[in-house]
This record gives sequence, structure tokens and C-alpha cells, in this order.
Amino acid sequence: MRRLHNMRLLMLGISASMLATNASADAGVPMLFVTFPSMLLALIPIVLLEVVVLGRVMKQGAASFAKSAAIANLVSTIVGIPLTWMALVLLEWMTGGSAAFGLSTTFQKFLAVTWQAPWLIPYEKQLYWMVPTASLFLLLPFFFASYLIEAPIVTRFRRDMPRAQLRAAVFRANIASYAGLATFNLWWLVWALNHAPKP
Repeated sequence: MRRLHNMRLLMLGISASMLATNASADAGVPMLFVTFPSMLLALIPIVLLEVVVLGRVMKQGAASFAKSAAIANLVSTIVGIPLTWMALVLLEWMTGGSAAFGLSTTFQKFLAVTWQAPWLIPYEKQLYWMVPTASLFLLLPFFFASYLIEAPIVTRFRRDMPRAQLRAAVFRANIASYAGLATFNLWWLVWALNHAPKP
């Protein structure tokens, strides 16, 4: 009940922050709604990949990790990614990232897809490259969130194995899966740049 109460307070805080956001940012692009569907679609191949990696690292049959890896990835995707995104949005807004600073310089462009990556400022003519770049950057915090959520779940299911070794295996499995996601995002970015709208 306490966790549910905390979740409601967090959602209320997010809603209040949205209403208080600087009007210059207009609606913006909440990147969760861009990245989350693709992560849901990638869930099955990611689980399969991580099961294989866990099996090889731990020198066990891959199938023996199917249940723990599936549950861990489901929790990290459904719960961990949205909560991490919410925390990043709050951080962005609390540090002044909801304002539009322009894209005149390389540094401004860098800030627009890193600091402001969780909720992009709607530079409409530049979103073709900003969205895949911001998505690529967000993989970094999502990776650590996934590992921190998945490692305890997998170790709880597999108490018959050395805890430290199993956590290291989960880390390597997440590196493999996020490398795949990063490859997709890089392909998306290259494709977007090659199909850039004409000025």
C-alpha cells in the first residue's frame, strides 16, 4: 500500500510539473511514448538473447534462465523504464530544461538531445534527427535501471548459484541486449539523416 501511495504521489507531481512547464516549450515530445512501444516489441527477442548470455556465462542450460529472465525483463520494462523516465523528466524540468534555448550552436544541439532528451523541445523541423538521437542517449540511464531491477530478481530465482557471479552475468546480458537496442537506434539515426526533409 505504501508503494502504491508513493506511486500516486509521484504521478501527481509529474502532472503538476506538466501544468507548470514553461509555455515556450509548447507540448514537446515525451520520449517515453516514442521508446516504450519499441521496447515492448523488442521484449521477446531481448529475453531470448539474455537467456542465451546467462546460460553461457553461468555454464548452465539457457532454458533454466527463461522464467527468471522473462519476469525480470517484464518488470524492468513495464515498471523500471517508465519510472526512470519520470525521474529524468522531473530532473530536466527542475534544472530548467523545459525552456527552449535554440539549436544555433553544436553545444545547444547537444543539450537538446541529452539534458532535454526525456521531454524534447518541439523544434519541429529538427525532430527527424533529434528523436532517434535522444532515444539513443536515453538507453544509458535505462540500461542501469534495467540492471538494478533485473539483477535482484534473477538472483532471487536462482539462489542455487553464486550471487556475485550471477549479478555479473545479468550485467553482461544487459550489455548484450542494450547493444542491440543501440544498434537499432544508430540505424534509425543514420536513416533519418539520409532522409532528412529538404529545407
